[in-house]
Amino acid sequence: MTEEYVPAKVWKWEQPSGGTFASINRPISGPTHDKDLPVGKHPFQLYSLATPNGQKVTIMLEELLALGHSGAEYDAWLIKIGEGDQFSSGFVDVNPNSKIPAMFDTKSLTRVFESGSILFYLAEKFGAFLPADPEKRSETMNWLFWLQGSAPYLGGGFGHFYHYAPTKQEYPIERFAMEVKRQLDVLDKHLEDNEYLAGDTYTIADIATWPWYGRMVTGGGYEAGEFLSVHEYEHVLRWEKQIAARPAVQRGVMVNRTSGPLEGQLHERHDASDFETKTQDKLQD
Repeated sequence: MTEEYVPAKVWKWEQPSGGTFASINRPISGPTHDKDLPVGKHPFQLYSLATPNGQKVTIMLEELLALGHSGAEYDAWLIKIGEGDQFSSGFVDVNPNSKIPAMFDTKSLTRVFESGSILFYLAEKFGAFLPADPEKRSETMNWLFWLQGSAPYLGGGFGHFYHYAPTKQEYPIERFAMEVKRQLDVLDKHLEDNEYLAGDTYTIADIATWPWYGRMVTGGGYEAGEFLSVHEYEHVLRWEKQIAARPAVQRGVMVNRTSGPLEGQLHERHDASDFETKTQDKLQD
């Protein structure tokens, strides 16, 4: 039997935490090195990686452009979090929490960080994907905040202990698997009677939630589809397929992506034509 861990009376940072992100985990904030962030020609400068949180914002920007909002043009710069790019002095200036995504509005000289905050900022700025009607707006915000509070259980909880942790431990995996399945059940029951999360309208709540829970029910999240019996959530699956069919979503998930099929990786995006000319399969030919 493994010896039970007994916490010290006072925690001290004395050894690496282990696991996939051990080299970048630390108990203090602030920059580790001086480096300015690049700045392109477009109104929005996005510094990100195509994690679910990063995909929320690139999907939103592509959706805005698809609606004809030319003011939503953006440069998407790749932040390699495994190499510590998020701890540069330039990145910390935009997001003192050193997490992707982070965005800078060059027109208003406004920094925006936290993915939910960025979606809300863009929705307000362009009057899109956030209903004006108070009741529908409240329902949209209900589900946006539901996602912002729920996703950490999925990613930092279940995903960490099931997929990334250096050893498999029964208690945390069981604890977070139960919570993730409860959350999926919440979504499934709601989507049985609603086309989208806020009713009959596609909103920032769907844009925020789809990269996390849509990925889970298609079996791609943490290679845990069978373990979580994701096929059970038929209404979430219907919703996932409906959103996945949107061309702007298909473009958005490619931006700042560094894994998967080469034709689906657009490491940086500086022009709409990049989707046709600068995916990794084209660059490696």
